[in-house]
Amino acid sequence: MRNYISEVLGTFAIVFFGTGVVVVNQETHGVVTHTGICIVWGLVVMSMIYALGRVSGAHFNPAVTIGFAVAKKFPWAQVPLYILSQVIGALIASGTLKLMFPANEMLGSTNPAGSDLQSFILEFILTFVLMVVIMRVAYGSKEQGMFAGLAISSVVALEALFAGPVSGASMNPARSFAPALVSMHLSHVWIYLLAPTIGSIAAVFFDMWLGDDEVKTEEIG
Repeated sequence: MRNYISEVLGTFAIVFFGTGVVVVNQETHGVVTHTGICIVWGLVVMSMIYALGRVSGAHFNPAVTIGFAVAKKFPWAQVPLYILSQVIGALIASGTLKLMFPANEMLGSTNPAGSDLQSFILEFILTFVLMVVIMRVAYGSKEQGMFAGLAISSVVALEALFAGPVSGASMNPARSFAPALVSMHLSHVWIYLLAPTIGSIAAVFFDMWLGDDEVKTEEIG
């Protein structure tokens, strides 16, 4: 139960602050700026990883949970309740934002700026890269583990800076589903459910292909 509550809280914080800063930027006519939005996303992800990572593993993302299960690093039996916890946390966050900003139409929803295909491919690539980083640092050495939160949050901020204006840089089905449902803008939500999940699974198989062998010093030069 501690794990599930942790996932609810962590996902709530990420969606509340992450989509909330988008809403605040709209309500204040761009005071936060796109760069500011990306910084908030990176900071809240990093904070939640360090605060709750030792409790639940700090998934906060159905695509990550499914990816870990495919990699056999997380039991399939817990996947449904983890995803349910993440969705509940995200819905509470979006519902709170709706209560605070009832006139805001989108509530930080992700929508393609161009074609659906463009955003689908972009979300696939973004999540693939994010999951590769997660797999390589979250299960590496203790030194890597200490900086896992920094590495993962940096990728989130980087990808938000790069792709935010095009696809919204979701990388997280719960993050996109909750504001879409609460705001009732569901026409494009399928992109943000499928592409991150497929990208995460592809990253797991790529990580398996890379393997865990370290380059030995005598092999260098």
